[in-house]
Amino acid sequence: MSQHFLVSARSRTLSIREIYAAGEEKNYEVFCQLRWEATNGEPVCPRCGSFSHYKITTRCRFKCADCRHQFSVTSGTIFSARKLSFTDLLAGLCLFANAVKGVSALQFARDMGINAKSAFVMLHKIREAVASETKDAKLFGEIEIDGMYQGGTIRKENLAVNRIDRRLASNQNGQRRVVVALRQRGGRTLPFVAMSEAHGVQIAASIVHKASKMFADEASHWDTLHASFDTSRINHSVAYSLGGIHTNHVESYFSRLRRMIEGQHHHVSVRHLNQYANEAAWKEDHRELANGALAHRALGLALNNSPSKYFAGYWHR
Repeated sequence: MSQHFLVSARSRTLSIREIYAAGEEKNYEVFCQLRWEATNGEPVCPRCGSFSHYKITTRCRFKCADCRHQFSVTSGTIFSARKLSFTDLLAGLCLFANAVKGVSALQFARDMGINAKSAFVMLHKIREAVASETKDAKLFGEIEIDGMYQGGTIRKENLAVNRIDRRLASNQNGQRRVVVALRQRGGRTLPFVAMSEAHGVQIAASIVHKASKMFADEASHWDTLHASFDTSRINHSVAYSLGGIHTNHVESYFSRLRRMIEGQHHHVSVRHLNQYANEAAWKEDHRELANGALAHRALGLALNNSPSKYFAGYWHR
């Protein structure tokens, strides 16, 4: 039996010890290289695009020689208005990459030595950054589609005579949602949060190429897929896979997402469910990348995205 990738030495190319041993100056250079990759780490003014600048070494900032605008390596990015050092930010990204099934804000706060609210915001900013990798993405080829319901149930009553059927919609709290995921075999996973699994038909129509082949389970709402796509179905009461017809890849993604929610976070609000779904999809798609490559990939995405719309102003919104 072959060795699992996460057990192999190939999966470990970056450690927290190495990050702190490198020091603030070396880690700052990593930020510069990833922010201005096209110019080999040389600053480019985000306002006018000029290459001419002065260094303000005491503050790790630059001043544009043309428009006189002052900026830093994190200006106009997810990490703008940062409080943490570059070393701490890189260490946080390493922790995020190492947690293949997610990390809770409380654990992240203890590992980083920061406030739990700061940890919550930082993690969500990273999730927002990695989700941008598949923004406006389209799928083509062999596509599996399925849904995973999350939340909405209420606590069981103490006395058995008072207990009700919590599966009924009338006995739920209105917070039940479904994560509809479409996964291209050998490609990307795109999750969407919806009210019902049937909404996945409309999603597929908007992001899947018409020449693609769809794979779905026996649920009746997927019947509509046959009108627009070449669709194969698998009846799970008979088998999980028959002659290449299955939804095992998208179920693998749901397995990761369930363990992330149930094992790490325990509760995920409707408001942020899409963030956790996107994190699980990103980690599932890049599951065979080393942790160093994952951390630098996440940092590159964070440095090439504008400040968060949802977590700007922190707890004032």
